[in-house]
Amino acid sequence: MAASHKEETTRHLLEATAGFDALFANDLQKARDIFQTTDSPFHLLGSGVCAFLEAALGMERELMDSATKTLAESEAGAKKQAKNTKSLSSTTRFASGAEWELLQTDAMILHALTLALNESYMGYLQCFYQLNSAHSRFTKLYKTVFPGGLDNYATPATSKAPSPTPSIHSETSSTATAKARGGGGFFGSVGRFGGSLLSAQPAPNPVPSVPEGPVEELIMSGTAFGQLFNLVFSLLPPGVRGVVGILGFKHDRRLALRALAVSANLGDVHAVFAALVLMTYYGVILLLAGYQADEAHILKQYRAMIDSVEPRFPTGSLWILNRAKYLRMSYDAEGAINIMLSGLNMDRPKSFQQADGLIIFELAWTLLSQQRYKECAEWFLKVTELNSWSHGTYYYIAASCYLSVGDIEKAQKLFDEIPELIESKKIAGKDLPTEVLIKKKIVFYKEKQKRWTGSEADYIKSIRISPAEVWNTHARVGKDIAQTLITELSALTPAVTVSSPLIKTPPATAPQDKHDLDTPDEFAVRSLLLGIAHRTAGEFQASREFLEDAHQHHKFTKINTWVGGLSCYELAVLDLMEADALHGSGSIADASAPLSTGAREAWKRVLKDASDKLDKAVSLSGQSIDMSSRLDMRISMLRDELATKREMVEKV
Repeated sequence: MAASHKEETTRHLLEATAGFDALFANDLQKARDIFQTTDSPFHLLGSGVCAFLEAALGMERELMDSATKTLAESEAGAKKQAKNTKSLSSTTRFASGAEWELLQTDAMILHALTLALNESYMGYLQCFYQLNSAHSRFTKLYKTVFPGGLDNYATPATSKAPSPTPSIHSETSSTATAKARGGGGFFGSVGRFGGSLLSAQPAPNPVPSVPEGPVEELIMSGTAFGQLFNLVFSLLPPGVRGVVGILGFKHDRRLALRALAVSANLGDVHAVFAALVLMTYYGVILLLAGYQADEAHILKQYRAMIDSVEPRFPTGSLWILNRAKYLRMSYDAEGAINIMLSGLNMDRPKSFQQADGLIIFELAWTLLSQQRYKECAEWFLKVTELNSWSHGTYYYIAASCYLSVGDIEKAQKLFDEIPELIESKKIAGKDLPTEVLIKKKIVFYKEKQKRWTGSEADYIKSIRISPAEVWNTHARVGKDIAQTLITELSALTPAVTVSSPLIKTPPATAPQDKHDLDTPDEFAVRSLLLGIAHRTAGEFQASREFLEDAHQHHKFTKINTWVGGLSCYELAVLDLMEADALHGSGSIADASAPLSTGAREAWKRVLKDASDKLDKAVSLSGQSIDMSSRLDMRISMLRDELATKREMVEKV
């Protein structure tokens, strides 16, 4: 009977794996057809994953109910299988029924993520409690599967043999963090599990690190992937984390990243999802954190995962996307654009529309970063055909791009359509955060036009700083792009007061009836953008003066109140980038250039100053400030980079 059960389990697992292979290759319909051939927990989970990805990647909330229903059925099926096999001998080297315990927890995690996608505090709290309810299962699985912790397991950027040194920076966290953890009670146990269990001393007879057969690989990779819940909790908004933290829950993001890297190095479905999660996370870190303690190491991990997964699914949109994102993060934007255009034109399955939409979205942003405005506008408008998320935001960026190329008529036409688009898209009766800001900016432009002409008509003619630049990300562009922006902004009147070798002294002009910029809001935004552009161009002194000027102007802003906190954040990034240039990075990837004693002491001062600036940024970014949650997330990411850099600096 045990042999028959083992054969059936393996058969269903391999069938479901074929369905996932189709999904990863962009053939969503084929995947669905495979998953619907039987109602095994593996197949039901596959159907739930399809619905979840459609809902999450396309921001299609109406698909959430379908995902929730199917995932609940998979969870119930796995629970039933676990009960039925409890009395049978194990078919693997792990505890009997471990595969069903794992599958049940997979469904619970995905259900939790559907709750988080509601983007409400209640949704976040429900997500946390759902994740927390899975903790006991993961505790038992980790004790069985990884009795000696994770440090002896390879990750994508290491050889296939076990590696004694983690590829994710966690060599100190697994022991030091465990010592620092405390607290008691039910929720406290989650925190202790997050640290001490993963860093436990090797068991007398540790389980071999190489799985035997597909079911064992599922258990090992899936158990490591389960640390995703730790990563999810660490990325929740600070306010939500504070609420649940009162209950004693602790998190360790780096341990979660280590576990996901171990999972990604194996070969089952969890490994592919782990790689996808890590690449997504690294992409966000590289784009939004502003500074990386060891960028070369992050890119090495990113590249290793793409090289591992992409050849298996060469037609899959998710891997075309991540290859392009890797190139963009490596400062090869043109290469990234070519990869995405080729992928979109490739003869391949196209039923996974939401994944194709991600390529188009990334393509639009990359074109924006390269100041290819007309193409960018066209692709952002294309995005509106593929998902139902904020069409008002997409139109706003597209309109701004047309403004940047001087197509005033097209730009005004799109701006005029934005209010109705915003009113038609509400979440729990409220505007999305981006749309709140957009509505305020439109009012601001209308008021300026009325001051200038007595009428709000054609208010786009009053805009002097293109909103396309405010939305742009200038951290990973070439010096030529930064110089173009500097030239455009510094040509606006009144002239800037900061001296810069990248700004030509404007010729003397006759007095004007009105200047291009005439409000503190505009002065603050111009200085902020000039500060970021100068930092990108390597002109640190001018960058500092512009960012400090932006911070001074923010005290008088009415609309762009977010400039205050963001300018402090960008000053912290500047401190770190300037220290890299002056004292060396101390990169793990460059062991031939260790930091001198003087450089180490200088770095300690820089890290303290940067941390102080982040504290100030937090104090200026309350809930009443537009886009504060985005800045909070960036601050949290940068604090992690500060902690990693501090360890690198202090390491003898």
